[in-house]
Amino acid sequence: MPANMAPSSAEILRFLPEIILAVMGTFIMVLDPLVRGKSPKIFGHISILAMLAAIGASIFAYTNPGPAFSGMLMVDGFATFFRVLVLGVGILAVLSSYRFLDRERADTGEYHALILFSLVGQCVMVTANELIMIFIGLEISSIATYVLAGYLRDDKRANEAALKYFLLGSFATAFLLYGVAIIYGITGTTNLSAIRAVLSNTTTAPAGAVVGAAVALMFVGLAFKVSGAPFQIWAPDVYQGAPTPVTAFMSAGPKAAAFAVFLRIFMTAFETVGTGWEPLVWVSALLSMTIGNFAALVQQNIKRMLAYSSIAHAGYVLVALAARSEIGTAAAMFYLAAYAMMNVGAFAVVAHLSGKGERRLSLNDFAGLGVKQPLTAALLTIFLLSFIGVPLTGGFFGKFYIFKAALQSNLVWLTVLGLLNSAVAAYYYLRILVVMYMHEPGEATLAVEPLSFGLSAALILPAIGTFVLGIFPSALLQFADKSSIFGR
Repeated sequence: MPANMAPSSAEILRFLPEIILAVMGTFIMVLDPLVRGKSPKIFGHISILAMLAAIGASIFAYTNPGPAFSGMLMVDGFATFFRVLVLGVGILAVLSSYRFLDRERADTGEYHALILFSLVGQCVMVTANELIMIFIGLEISSIATYVLAGYLRDDKRANEAALKYFLLGSFATAFLLYGVAIIYGITGTTNLSAIRAVLSNTTTAPAGAVVGAAVALMFVGLAFKVSGAPFQIWAPDVYQGAPTPVTAFMSAGPKAAAFAVFLRIFMTAFETVGTGWEPLVWVSALLSMTIGNFAALVQQNIKRMLAYSSIAHAGYVLVALAARSEIGTAAAMFYLAAYAMMNVGAFAVVAHLSGKGERRLSLNDFAGLGVKQPLTAALLTIFLLSFIGVPLTGGFFGKFYIFKAALQSNLVWLTVLGLLNSAVAAYYYLRILVVMYMHEPGEATLAVEPLSFGLSAALILPAIGTFVLGIFPSALLQFADKSSIFGR
């Protein structure tokens, strides 16, 4: 490599979190055959240390922000926010996995290595300033997550989930790539800032129909990744069949990274053609909220219910995207942080209660939990109230800022319909509370083991985060507002 092409120390520093995660993931795979069966928890400890180190490196890199590797990556407040968020989700997922992996007698080395490799892809996604880098990060994250979905190889449900996720995910990626190819063909670049410059130049801008086709194709690929309607059909089956800690991870980490890509592409490269794609996002947001909430009403399987809930919450974030404003971008960032806390916490409770082979997943299996394990029930109550949007929780301010941004952008009907959807959602969340506190303990509840240290941490930390975001939202919102990439 020529001397002038060698990366500088500043560029390496800006890419340090990904380097740490990749090196430690490889180290775990090398170490696995040497200590397999002797000390299975050591891999979880190593992965948590790696993620903590990557968080430290992300914060340190933010002290010297800027582009890296010929502008393909961009370290700024937006990237740092999402880096820390997905790494935090990874830590919580690992904490909830200790007992689960031991209970299912699953290998731990490969599992934790795949978590780290998936996080490498997610960190690349959120820092990418170029469409090819976005695709590379997306595939690194997706391939590792496909394997994690089917990690319990003897479980037919996990095998089915992995196969559906892989086939449909590959199909959606093809749409994304077709969109990228068209954009490159009409603009001559894949750099987001350069694409924006071409599309905003009235004398050299390509034909609107061709740009619209490219935007629509990329929207399909990204909407699949965030489980936005009408491309959400994979989510309930995959979330139900995958191991519960993996479901917790994929429902928050990869989804947050995909929304980061959504925001960076549509609020920078395509911001000047926003009037063309806004109706598309508007319709998808409404469909996501409506389909997710009404389908969740009739579910008896708790994982499937939370899967449809996840689709509805993707719709709320799409409302913020449809607002096409700086406050909308900041609101989406805030909501994704609040959603990650409550969703990972809720799935951690499900992982705790499900039992070996994940047989106890019915809503009735939660009967009497408030009597048998008051702390677990109380923590799940916090997460459910945040899902509803009750004041003093992060979910309340998340929805408040999103609908405020929508109103400021004159999306009155979308706001009204979103609020009505939130009222519908309250029913199925409150139904869980009724079962926990107003029904007698059943056989499933009586068989629940005490909380382990890892699970306790995976529940208490998100609960604290939910309250912090609900009581002191201004600090995170101000950082998100300062880090907004709108119109950049």
